[in-house]
Amino acid sequence: MDYDNLLAQWKAQATEDADLVHELSALHDPAEIEDRFYRELEFGTGGLRGVIGAGTNRMNIYTVRKATQGLANYLKQTKLPQKVAISYDSRIKSDFFARETARVLAGNGIEAWLYPRLEPTPALSWAVRYLGCGAGVCVTASHNPSKYNGYKVYGPDGCQITLEMADRILAEIGKVDCFAGVSLAPADSARIRPIPEACLDAFVDAVYALHGPETPAEDFKVVYTPLNGTGLECVTKILAKIGVKHVTVVPEQEKPDGNFPTCPYPNPEIREAMQKGLALCETVHPDLLLGTDPDCDRMGTAVPDGKGGYRLISGNEMGVLLLDYICRTRTAAGTMPAHPVAVSTIVSTDMAAPVCRKYGVELRRTLTGFKFIGEQIGLLEATGEKDRYIFGFEESYGYLSGAHVRDKDAVNASMLACEAAAYYSKRGMTLLDAVEALYREFGYYQNALHSYAFEGEAGMRKIAALMDNLRSAHPSVIAGFAVEKITDYEDAATGLPKANVLEFRLAGGAKFMVRPSGTEPKIKVYLSAVGASEAEAKALCVRLGEAADSMMR
Repeated sequence: MDYDNLLAQWKAQATEDADLVHELSALHDPAEIEDRFYRELEFGTGGLRGVIGAGTNRMNIYTVRKATQGLANYLKQTKLPQKVAISYDSRIKSDFFARETARVLAGNGIEAWLYPRLEPTPALSWAVRYLGCGAGVCVTASHNPSKYNGYKVYGPDGCQITLEMADRILAEIGKVDCFAGVSLAPADSARIRPIPEACLDAFVDAVYALHGPETPAEDFKVVYTPLNGTGLECVTKILAKIGVKHVTVVPEQEKPDGNFPTCPYPNPEIREAMQKGLALCETVHPDLLLGTDPDCDRMGTAVPDGKGGYRLISGNEMGVLLLDYICRTRTAAGTMPAHPVAVSTIVSTDMAAPVCRKYGVELRRTLTGFKFIGEQIGLLEATGEKDRYIFGFEESYGYLSGAHVRDKDAVNASMLACEAAAYYSKRGMTLLDAVEALYREFGYYQNALHSYAFEGEAGMRKIAALMDNLRSAHPSVIAGFAVEKITDYEDAATGLPKANVLEFRLAGGAKFMVRPSGTEPKIKVYLSAVGASEAEAKALCVRLGEAADSMMR
C-alpha cells in the first residue's frame, strides 16, 4: 500500500479540522504513518471505535461522515422510516461528530433528530422507538480511555444493529469516498431537529414505572459518580423519584470531561475508576456507592464491608443479586409473569442457572453483547409476550429489568441497586450479606477476565494466529483440569449466530472461554470456577489465570 500517497491525499483534502491539519503536518515516522493508514477503521457489528486522530484508521470527521453516508445509502434502499435519532457522550469531539452525522443524514434527505445535550446511551435506544426512527447513532466509546471515540448504530427496534444490517451498511460504506462521496447539509438545515424534552422525560418515566415496592429509608445515603460522563442528569432524577434524598456526587467526576483526568480508564469495572468515590465514602458513610461509565449504560457499585470500609461488587455478583431480588420480590408481590424469562450471555456467570431453576424462570443464553439480550426481548414482543421478560445482565456491568429500551441501562440499574439495598437494609442486611447468602445457597462461583493487548497490524495477525491454533490443536488439559467439552461458536450447531469464540468446559465445573474483542485490539479470556468456599473458588481461578497467561503469549 502506498502510504505516502494516502498521506499526501489527506494533507490536501482533510482541511476542515485544525487538529487534523496539525497532526498530518507533523507525521514523519513511517511506522506511525502505516498505523494510521494500513486499513479503514473497522465498522464492526456495532459500528466504529478507534483512536481519535488523522487517517483512515482513526476516528475523525471524515471516517464519521463516510460511515454515515453508508448508513444513509442503506436506509434509502429500505422501507424504514427516513429519520435517525442521534446522541453523544462527553468524549473529545463527540458533539462535533454528532453534528457531522446529522449534517450527512440531512444532506441525504433524512431527518436527523439530535439530543440538544449529551445524554446516556439508553436514552438513545429509547428515542429511536419513541420517535419512530429507522435507525439511531450514539457517538461514544463507552468505557475506553480518553484517546478513543466511537459510533454505535441502532436499528429501528432500539437494539444495536443486527449482523445482517451491519453487513449491508458495511457494503455501502465501502463504496464511499470520504472526501468526494459524502452529501452534506448546512448545520442549520431544517432536516436537523432537536429531540424534544418530552422524549427524555418519557424515558425517565419509563424507568420509574419499573420500580418495586421498596422505598428507601429517610436516612438512606448514596455516593454517586458519573465518571465525567453523561449519567448525572438522568441518574439523579431517577434516584429522586424513588425517594433517595441524600445523594453526594463525587465533585472531581461530576462534570462532563472527555479527558477523564481522575480515571484514565473510566470503567466502573476497575477499582481505579471508582477510587474517588471510595475515598468520599470514608467521609459520607453511604449505604451504597454507585458509578456509571461515560455513556451511562454500565453501572458499578460498592457496599459497606462490615469492617469500616467498602467492597466493590463484581458485575456477575450484581447480576445474580438483582436477578434473585427481582424474582424474590415479584413472586412475593404476585407480579411474576407466567413463564418468566431471564437472559444472560455465554461469558457471564453460570450461577444464574440455579437461581433461575429455584424460581421457575427460563434462562436464555446469548452471544456477548447486550444487543443479543435486546434481540430476545424483541422476539418476545413479536409474539405478544414481552411481559415475560424480567431481567437481563452481562458480566461487564450491564443490566436491564424492562422492555423500555433494548440496551443495557445504568439509569435503570442504579434504581434497582438502590431498591435492593433498601430491601435488604430493612431486613438487617447489606448487599454484601445478600451476596454471601446466595453463595452459601448456590455455591461459591468465581469469575475472572484476562485481557491481552496486541497493537497494530502485527497484533491483529497475532490474535488470529492464537485463535487458529486453539482450533487446530486444542488442548486436552487446561490448568490441570481435563477438557470435557469444547464449543466453537463459529459452528452453526450452537443455535446462535456464528461468533469467533471458543468455550472449554473443564472437569469440576470450571469454564475457560477465549474471544477476540470486537472493539479493541485485544483477546479476552473469561474464567469461571465453582467451589465449596470462596477461597477454594478463587484459588481455582488463579490456576486458570496462570494457564491463560501461558497460552496467550
